[in-house]
Formats: sequence, C-alpha cells, structure tokens
Amino acid sequence: MGDGTAGIGALDDILSQLRIDVIGAYFSQCSPVWREIDYVPAHNKLYYICEGEGWLRIGDKELLPEPGELVVMPANVLQSFSAIEGRRPFLKYWCHFTADIGDAGLFSWLDVPYRLTVDAELREEVGRKFEALVACAAERGIGARLREKAYLLELLAPVVERAALSRTGGTAEDAERIMLITRYVETHLAEELTLDGLADYLHLHPNYLVKYFNQRFGMPPIRYVNRKRMERARLLLRTTDRSIKEIAAAVGYPDTNHFAKAFRRETSASPSAYRAAGGVPGEG
Repeated sequence: MGDGTAGIGALDDILSQLRIDVIGAYFSQCSPVWREIDYVPAHNKLYYICEGEGWLRIGDKELLPEPGELVVMPANVLQSFSAIEGRRPFLKYWCHFTADIGDAGLFSWLDVPYRLTVDAELREEVGRKFEALVACAAERGIGARLREKAYLLELLAPVVERAALSRTGGTAEDAERIMLITRYVETHLAEELTLDGLADYLHLHPNYLVKYFNQRFGMPPIRYVNRKRMERARLLLRTTDRSIKEIAAAVGYPDTNHFAKAFRRETSASPSAYRAAGGVPGEG
C-alpha cells in the first residue's frame, strides 16, 4: 500500500492538474415536490444545508443530511433526492460544477466523504463563502470567473483533505476508456456525434458501447452526449454574451429552434429565460 508520505505526494500530483469550473451557484428553499429518482448527472454538486430535512441516495448510500453539513454528489454516479413528506424541505446553498484531472473527473481519482459536518464555530464562515460564490456566479467577466473558482476551492478543501486515492474506480483500462470518452465528446460537441462514430473511435461494437454506458453512466451514449451539450450551453449562457444562435452551433445544434426545444426539455426553461434569470435552473 505504501506509506502516508507517498499517498500525500500522489494527492499533490493529482491536485496540481485540477481544472474546475462553476456551472451555477444558488441559495434556495426547496419545494415540497423537490424530487428526482435514479438519474446520473453529468456534473458534480455541492450542497450546504442551512435548515430543513431531505433524503439523498448516492450510489448505494442513503443519506439524511442535517443543517451544518456539506454534501458532495459526484458526477456520473447514480443518485436520487427527495423532500420528506410532512417535513420542512431543505433551505440550502448549492453549486453545480465540473472538476477534472486530465480528462477524468476529480472524484474518480479520489474517495471523498459524501457528507461532512462543519464545526459549529466555522458554519457562519462557510455560509459567507457560499454567499460570495453565489454572488460571483451571478456576475459576468473574467474577474468573477476567477473569484468563483477560488471560493469553490475553499469550500471543497475540507472535503478533499479527508480524501484517499480511489481504489474502487475500476481498472486502469476502464479509467483510460472513460478519459477517452470524455475527451472525445467534449472536443466534438459542435459536431454531429453518433453511436457508430463513438464506437469506431473507441474500437468497440455499438451494442457493447450501449451496455457499457448504461453500466458506467446510467444512460445510453446519445443521452450522455446531449447532457454534455446542455451542460456546455448552460455555462456559455451564464458566462458569455454570445448569441443563442452562436451557442446553439457551439454545442452541435445548427437549428436554433431544435436547440431551444432540447434546452427546455433539459432545464424546463428557454435559453433566453435561463440567461435572463441568471442561470438558475431550478432546485438542483
């Protein structure tokens, strides 16, 4: 297994390559119908519970987070969330973000605790940091992008400090395949992406690829691609002044109307309404 010093060195090497981007950050009261069961998000989520109750499932772990806890919900992991009937739903800060090491997700490299209790004397400080993150995420400009990354890293630091190198993320071959998939999809979002094209790139039979995606990502390949397209579109709508037509083309939709319909299916809002609302997609 190696000694602790070697483990720390490996963690340092991994984190030195970290790329992180905020998709959106918010403070909201969940509604009594806050609920989604058995889905696989393409992005990570960080919650800070302020008040109320709720139920979460991440992989095979069921959680009932309490006020004063941080909760990490990694990308590409089967999960569910729900309000609890008869109980006040969560009042929480929450952030959707990407965090990658090379071409793989941070949490495929690290085993992190899904929930972390913040010490009582630090809770006000954590609330202030999340409030600042929410404010930065609502702004445009390079300065806001840099500040939001800094605040998110500060909020993630106590979670990562308790991390260990993952020994359950699959084989080296599996990790390499996931890196290839992520790299290929994210660098070809402006193009037509087909099941056969992705299978050819990975040198896999299309039927096997569908089975692999369902096992690893909880969804078929084209749905995964569409999730990635919408994730990129949300980021561009929130952080740039590019036109809807330009953003549609950048994520593989030459027809703006087709893009608008797909975006509404994913977020329950039109691209223009999403942008006007500052990128708030609902109670994520």
